[in-house]
Amino acid sequence: MNTTLKHWKEAATLIVAAGHRLGADTLLSRTPLSAGNGRSHLPHKSRFDYDVLLLKRSSKSGFMPNAYVFPGGMVDSSDFSSEWLDIFKSFGNSPNFGLRSVKQSAETRPPMFATDRLKLGSPIPGEVAFRICALRETFEESGVLLVVSKSEEKSLFKSTEDRCATEQIPHYKGDEPCSSELTKWRSLVNQNPSNFIRMCRELEVLPNIWALHEWGNWLTPAGRYGVTRFDTAFFICCLQEIPHTLQDEKEIVRFQWSSPSEVLQSYQAQEMWIAPPQFYELSRMCRFPLLNDLHSFASQRAMEGCEQWLPVVLPRDDHYISLLPGDKLYPLNSSGEAGVDTSTDPQLEDPLDDSALHRIRILDPYTTDLQITITPKYNHLLPVVGPASPLDSKS
Repeated sequence: MNTTLKHWKEAATLIVAAGHRLGADTLLSRTPLSAGNGRSHLPHKSRFDYDVLLLKRSSKSGFMPNAYVFPGGMVDSSDFSSEWLDIFKSFGNSPNFGLRSVKQSAETRPPMFATDRLKLGSPIPGEVAFRICALRETFEESGVLLVVSKSEEKSLFKSTEDRCATEQIPHYKGDEPCSSELTKWRSLVNQNPSNFIRMCRELEVLPNIWALHEWGNWLTPAGRYGVTRFDTAFFICCLQEIPHTLQDEKEIVRFQWSSPSEVLQSYQAQEMWIAPPQFYELSRMCRFPLLNDLHSFASQRAMEGCEQWLPVVLPRDDHYISLLPGDKLYPLNSSGEAGVDTSTDPQLEDPLDDSALHRIRILDPYTTDLQITITPKYNHLLPVVGPASPLDSKS
C-alpha cells in the first residue's frame, strides 16, 4: 500500500454480475445496445439475464451512510504482503502472477497501477494486490468467496500461459469448503485482514485474481463525502450463477441482487440511493443486457487499461455539476488536485454548445443526469442515458 499519498487512501471495489434464468416471455436482442451518442432509454429489467450485487451501508457508516454500493473497501498492508509469494508460487515466474499485460503505456496509467511497489517495499504488483483487496473485501462484506482450489491450479496455470483463462465465465463454487468453515474464516478475516492469507494457505486455495477484469479508477472529489477520500480501482467479475450471500451485520445491513436498469429505476423512484460512480457504471452496463456479451467485452477491454477520474464538483444555483476528464472545462494541475473557477462562465450550461461534454448533473440526491458527447478512452463504454430529467428544464 502507498503510505505517501497526500489526499487519498487506496481502495478496491468489485462489480459482481451473476447470471439468472430469463423469463419465458422475454424478448431479447442478441446484440448489445448501439453506442450511438449515448442518448437512449434504459432497457427493461426483463431484458437482462444477470443481476449485480449491491450492499447497503449502515446508517452509522463513516463513508456514504445508507448508500447502496458495490462490495469493496480500503487496501490493507496484508494485501501487499510478501507471504502471497508462497500462495502464488506456481505463478512466481509469470509477470503479474499470470495476469494479462495491459497495453496502456506507463506514462498514462493511473498512478495506483503505475507505482513501482518494489520501491515501497512490496514484491506484490499493484494489479495483483488491488485484486486481492477486492476479493477479500467482497468475502468480508457479502460472504462471497471467489477462489481457485489447488486441484485446479495446474490447469489454471496452463490456461494463463495460453492466455485463455478469461474466455469462460467462471462457476461460483461456494460449497467448497463447507459453509461452516467459511463462516469461521469470514469472522477471522473481518477481525484481521491478514487472516485472508492464512485462510488461503490452510484451505489450499488461491484468490481468483484472474476472474477480475480492470474496469476503472475513481477518486473521491473534495468536500463531498467527508474528510476521507479514496483512490479506488474498479474491477468487474462475471459469474454463471448467483452465489449465496450474507451481510456482515456491521457496516452492511442488507444486500440486493438486481439488474443494472432495475437499480437505476429504483434510484430514480427514491427507493434506494447510489453514488455517482455507481450510477455511471451501472448506466454503462446497460449496454450489455446479456452476461456473455458483458463478460466478453470486459475481459477483452481490460487489456486496454483505464483512465483515472477525479470529478470536479461545481455548485450551481440549485444543483451541482460534476465534471469528468475529457469535458471542455475539466482542469487538472500537476499536483493531481483538480480545480476551476467557473462561477460566471457562460459556457458551463449553454444548451446550444454540446462540444466535448463529459459531466454528471445532480439536481437532488435522487435526480441525476449524464451529459456525454466525448468518445470514451481505452475502448470503454458510453453509458446509456435514461429519459430526460427535470434538469433539462433548468439548463
